[in-house]
Amino acid sequence: MADSTSSETAIANSLGSPKPEMGGGLPVIGYWAEKTLDLKGGLLWKTLLHKSACLSCAWGTGGQKGGFQNEDEENLQRCAKSVEAIASELMEAIPPHFFERFTLAELQNLNSMEADRLGRLSFPVIKRAHRDRYERISWDEVYEIVVRAFQKSPERLASYSSGRSSNEAAYLLQLLMRSLGSNNLADCSDLCHAPSTVGLNQVFGSGTSMVSLGDLKQSDCIVLIGSNAPANHPRLMNELIKLRDRGGKIIIVNPLIEIGLVKFASPAYPIKSLLKGSDIASHYIQPISGSDTAVFLGIQKVLLENNWIDYDFLRQYTEEWEEVIAQVQSLAWEDIIRTCGVSREELEIAAEMIGTSQRVVFAWAMGITQHSNAVDNIFSITNTALLTGNVGKEGAGTMPIRGHSNVQGFGSMGVTIRLKEEIMQALEKLLQRSLSRKMGYDTRALIEASDRSEIDTLLCLGGNIYAANPNLTQAKCALGKIETIIYISTKPNLGHFHGLAQKDTLILPVFARFENPHKTTTESGNNFVRLNDEGASHLSQKEGTELISEVELLAELADRLHGNDVINWRSLQDPQYVRQLIAQTIPNYEKIGEIDATNQEFTIPDRIFHTPKFPTPSGKAKMFVTPLPQLELPDIASFDLPTDTAQVIVLVLGTGRSYSQHNTVVYKDGDYYRGMPHRNCILMNPMDGDRAGFQEHQRVTVKGNAGKMEQVEIIYGQIREGSALMFYPEVNTIFSVPIDERCGTPAFKRVPVAVYS
Repeated sequence: MADSTSSETAIANSLGSPKPEMGGGLPVIGYWAEKTLDLKGGLLWKTLLHKSACLSCAWGTGGQKGGFQNEDEENLQRCAKSVEAIASELMEAIPPHFFERFTLAELQNLNSMEADRLGRLSFPVIKRAHRDRYERISWDEVYEIVVRAFQKSPERLASYSSGRSSNEAAYLLQLLMRSLGSNNLADCSDLCHAPSTVGLNQVFGSGTSMVSLGDLKQSDCIVLIGSNAPANHPRLMNELIKLRDRGGKIIIVNPLIEIGLVKFASPAYPIKSLLKGSDIASHYIQPISGSDTAVFLGIQKVLLENNWIDYDFLRQYTEEWEEVIAQVQSLAWEDIIRTCGVSREELEIAAEMIGTSQRVVFAWAMGITQHSNAVDNIFSITNTALLTGNVGKEGAGTMPIRGHSNVQGFGSMGVTIRLKEEIMQALEKLLQRSLSRKMGYDTRALIEASDRSEIDTLLCLGGNIYAANPNLTQAKCALGKIETIIYISTKPNLGHFHGLAQKDTLILPVFARFENPHKTTTESGNNFVRLNDEGASHLSQKEGTELISEVELLAELADRLHGNDVINWRSLQDPQYVRQLIAQTIPNYEKIGEIDATNQEFTIPDRIFHTPKFPTPSGKAKMFVTPLPQLELPDIASFDLPTDTAQVIVLVLGTGRSYSQHNTVVYKDGDYYRGMPHRNCILMNPMDGDRAGFQEHQRVTVKGNAGKMEQVEIIYGQIREGSALMFYPEVNTIFSVPIDERCGTPAFKRVPVAVYS
């Protein structure tokens, strides 16, 4: 079978742009050197060596011996993303009189990178009604205002959170909200991996990765779908390099050819990889955006036709498999190919690689989950894994790749609107009272409820609820109808300047993870619980610094709200006490109750499946029929363009992060990998540009259904014809998109836009 990597490299080289020929490599070494020689280089390295989970992705570090080890105690497990995140937290504090000098109108002119570079927050501030700027406020007044804000009807209270915080803070947040009678626990995962959690729970009874780091080392094939791992999870690339070195295959499914998924030069292997690079993709499939279910139905059809189906496995360990096979058999090849835009030959190559491999891991990121049929995408992947018996054994299974360092831990701690009944009952026993079973608001539902003036108080533990949402005009308006918003953050972001409450907007400064004066824990995307050492902030000795830990802040608030209760709320300022409660109430987290004594990090039981027995009612995996997606596009007339428009084309836009970006935080303006020199660019296929009469670097207008962006520079790239890419969060302002009703996640990866001049 031919390896298609060389053809993809030829495509990359033919573009004639300054884009790199591989991912990683010497530029990464150069970045490390630059940061090492910086005035804060010593402090950076001290932090890198500190034993705490990475601030960036959920692949994070956390071995027993220090910050550069992973859960298997392998060394050199830090990446440039980690350096970027730490360096940002090591900035100096915002000057004491900064907020007195600048109005909100002035601060609203900042972009994401400029907001981040203002520095660290080190004292609490408030923007009051009818004032044009933030002003400093005492912690005593903070608590008075926040306590008053939470003395509202439970259904009018809400929280939003991100994975930047600890398990202990997450647990306290949900315990506080539920004790007040509210289940409105929106989370950043609602906008990204909620389809993974919902889909996997229905299939396997468990919503996380069933694959450990050790399993990746035993696999002989990895299918990586909708992921830009070289930019967002660089250390995963080391596992892909090792798999190729031992003769394994890697199938990439992505409308955009990411050069780092073709060839990647890893600094972890200076002799064999750093200079010349390592081949990654064995086979690269570029489907029509949103057609991933069709891709996997096509692969399943080839598996059936070639008898690469494990029928014994299906009969013993799955349910509803006959219906899935019947649907695949009923589909016509021409319908599959028309939907996904991938040739039968390409699907046959992928199916043969999967069908003839012994241990296949199916991994995906937000290219799969941010669609209106996202849960079907998950089902189509799990069906493929089950049809081939690649579940419930070592070296095989399904692996959602979480983007934020502790976003999975937040779900485990109960920060979700879909709380398992087992946890709810345990919390009721702890609190000695019944709790509300009313379904809470996820992130999109929270914005809609706020827009209807149904929310009075919103507590944001990290994150950027304003910029992370589609239709920023609506988000700004909706947040402006909330009476009180409390932002708990380490640095400013766009939400602090645009997501302003009707009455009081507070920004409360907290320690970064590696600065906390007490131990905390986090959970990786592969179900490994890390213990983070105590630390100290470089800001602590600065005059006027008033930082607080998230655990102390939430416990103090809970104590002031509840007073004498069945729980000694003030004692929860000690994270050891919080961990005791977690051990009592969160299934399979019992070991966290003794982690202070044993100092032993652990993999959460009953999530890594090495035998095909699952925590479902029947003990079997349940399979689901997945319909072909309907991918119609609006016509040009529906965009109401100016009558004199001469050059125009309708494209499917996907939003994405740049190379130097973490969620909504932008560290550098452009994108080194994709050759995009700044953030007001649109990446499109040269054939689409030619068809519309455009030229590369021409400035155009990009219009969605909620707004437009002007003076956008066209950059030609290796993206599927008919598709385009622009940077999140800036482009969020121009569209409102459908959601998958089963999980509430918006279709960020399939946004119809008109591009015109």
